[in-house]
Amino acid sequence: MVEHRMVDVNGIRLHIAEEGEGPLVVLLHGFPESWHSWRHQFGPLAAAGFRVVAPDQRGYGASDHPEDVESYSILHLVGDVVGLIHALGEEQAFVVGHDWGAPVAWHTALLRPDVVRGVAGLSVPPPFRGERPPLEVMQERFDGHFYWNHFNRPGVADAEFGKDPRAALRRLLYGASGDGAGAGRYEQALVTDLEKGWLADMPEPEALADWLTEEDLDELAGSYAQGFTGALNWYRNLDRNWELTAPWHGAVVSPPALYVYGDRDLVPAFPGTPELIAKLPELMPNLVRDPIQLKGCGHWTQQERPNEVNEALVSFLTELRDGPVAGTTHPA
Repeated sequence: MVEHRMVDVNGIRLHIAEEGEGPLVVLLHGFPESWHSWRHQFGPLAAAGFRVVAPDQRGYGASDHPEDVESYSILHLVGDVVGLIHALGEEQAFVVGHDWGAPVAWHTALLRPDVVRGVAGLSVPPPFRGERPPLEVMQERFDGHFYWNHFNRPGVADAEFGKDPRAALRRLLYGASGDGAGAGRYEQALVTDLEKGWLADMPEPEALADWLTEEDLDELAGSYAQGFTGALNWYRNLDRNWELTAPWHGAVVSPPALYVYGDRDLVPAFPGTPELIAKLPELMPNLVRDPIQLKGCGHWTQQERPNEVNEALVSFLTELRDGPVAGTTHPA
């Protein structure tokens, strides 16, 4: 059974859900999600002999929500993961992330490879730092209509989502799924009307997708009782993260790695990303196998395709755990 508790980490308190015994696996959720997005992974990973822990990351759910926008930089987020691993009595862990949780997982492996036995990312591929700040680039490319720039405006998206969290989440979860009308097209993420907001072009679904229940939606909506500002502050640090990671420009993730994505996910369809995914086996020598593409799957990878994701994760984790030396290089 999944158990819940609070842990003091990196100067804040994190709510965690945990199950199982064995080598530690940390599951990192994305936006707008919570620990609950990993509900289908706890049982299978625990049954495979792992200790599974999924936190509400800072700014989410029952975890602390620091007020300072700068408290949500990538260095803070990586610090939370490293601190959590140590607070749980471990020196190393496998780290898995989805959506925003994927960049946190990738950067934890990039910045602290000594702590990461293996890293897996869902939806968002490994980071390769660009030549210019990302918010600046998207502002110019899309004249301020890209959702990153929309989220960067203080209080705007906060109020849009906070007006009716359950309704906003319902539209967003459906719209970005493999069932959504614009699935697989990054244009879906554009703010087409700055006055009406990001949700304006996301229709109200007649019914939830098969992978999401009303109870799941209630659980998620309830986790935003403190609002969306903490979660949105992650986006408000995108340019700052670019500045902070300058020392790692050109560096690649060195621990054994796995990447899984849906063919109807809008994120891998961003300009330049399909080309990056195709080159990953060349760019990352410790990618254990070619990127795994899930047919018909949208953005919510581990929720939409739990069986396939569980199979891929269990295979990846057990290979590293049971191999000659955990954490050694594996051929692609």
